[in-house]
Amino acid sequence: MTERLSDGTLANLPRAVLRPAYDRTSIKAGIVHLGIGAFHRAHQAVYVDECLAAGETGWGIIGASLQSTSTRDALGPQDGLYTLAQRGNDSEILRVIGSVLSVMVAPQDPDALLDALSDPAIRIVTLTITEKAYLRDAAGNLDRNHPGVAADLANSASPKTALGFLVEALARRRAAGVAPFTVLSCDNLPANGRTLHRLLIQFAALRDSGLERHVAEDVACPSSMVDRIVPSTTDADRERVSSALGVEDTWPVMTEPFSQWVIEDRFPSGRPAWERFGVTMVRDVGPFEHMKLRLLNGAHSSIAYLGLLSGHETVAASFGDPAIRKFVDGLWAEAIATLPKDAGLDPQTYVGQLAERFSNTALAHRTAQIANDGSQKLPQRIIATAIDRLDAGLSASHLMLAVAAWVRACELRGASLPTGHFTDPLDARLATIGGSGSTPAQTVTAIFDATGFAAGSSHRPALEQLTAGHLETLRGGSVGPALATLGGD
Repeated sequence: MTERLSDGTLANLPRAVLRPAYDRTSIKAGIVHLGIGAFHRAHQAVYVDECLAAGETGWGIIGASLQSTSTRDALGPQDGLYTLAQRGNDSEILRVIGSVLSVMVAPQDPDALLDALSDPAIRIVTLTITEKAYLRDAAGNLDRNHPGVAADLANSASPKTALGFLVEALARRRAAGVAPFTVLSCDNLPANGRTLHRLLIQFAALRDSGLERHVAEDVACPSSMVDRIVPSTTDADRERVSSALGVEDTWPVMTEPFSQWVIEDRFPSGRPAWERFGVTMVRDVGPFEHMKLRLLNGAHSSIAYLGLLSGHETVAASFGDPAIRKFVDGLWAEAIATLPKDAGLDPQTYVGQLAERFSNTALAHRTAQIANDGSQKLPQRIIATAIDRLDAGLSASHLMLAVAAWVRACELRGASLPTGHFTDPLDARLATIGGSGSTPAQTVTAIFDATGFAAGSSHRPALEQLTAGHLETLRGGSVGPALATLGGD
């Protein structure tokens, strides 16, 4: 297959393949997205595609990678086009998305990204950069000792970090008399908008007090909650999709039918009419965010680590294990009790939807993919929920088994799990702890010290004790005995 998916080949695609319902030459960029990976292309870019089709032609997306060239290299020859493969247990819908107008690689040409961010036509900057790229210290503030922060302060005209690019672009817009863009985080962080705003203010303060006040007073950072399962694209996926198209698509994205986006409605410079296409615009994202983090993300991490320890390669296989399925029900019961009762949530309906989604065998969502960056994810997904449980005088046994499973999975890399099977920003420290021959209690204490789990909480000793008990059982053999100990909870 020699022809590529592109503007020139769109008209020749089979009728069954959906394609952009608008003239792409009429689209102007209004959004820059930092961290253009598969999730953004399966989620936010799809909602924008709907708005463009409805005639809102000023909201095209300029995508930017802060590290890898892979997305640019794949989409550049395809004019930014790619296929969204929406897969259910017995169906697949192929749709070509046209909202991404171009992709740039920040390290190769930081000036180009700064020029784009400084363009008055850009009114929104969205981010999916993962938790670790927010450069926070153990207290959740800007890590002033991070090498990237130091480099960006020393050379603000050629930044390396997302925060550095944002603050430099805001400074340039301010100097030129251009209104600031709205910065919309789409990452799985508690109160992600407020968190991002605080970090931007702290970063700006290291440059000058005037810029600090501008960011604090004039830059809007609404919070949002995103939800869609997007597994890694495999070579088999590429071959199947390209065969169906009749042209080559080097990087289609796989996803499920379900999609959710809840956004705090605070956009001083305007926004697309996302609510017309299923986005929930609200005053307070918090309750929705907590439900998603604790029920979907918490269960996802738990399924991943228990699945890895049980030899299950995918979410569907892990969730289909009766013992793990029973565990997830217990985890959900612990988490639901911590959700607000008066926020309009329907957690029982939500977990019913999750059970259906986790059972989708058409999505080969790898447990190893979800297992990445546990030290960054577990505080929001598991630890915070466990602390709320103990505050209420309730048990947190299921929750802390998830933490113990992460610790054990880390220990087994290079043994029963392949070396590098999943990664973590703290891998060097985790390897030292795991190789020390310590008792479960000593190991868990060292892990909590390294990660900052439950830092400042009076419940830390109790959480350590629960985790150490589970880790001792997991070290004794299979996952079964550890799950069996929860039978009476």
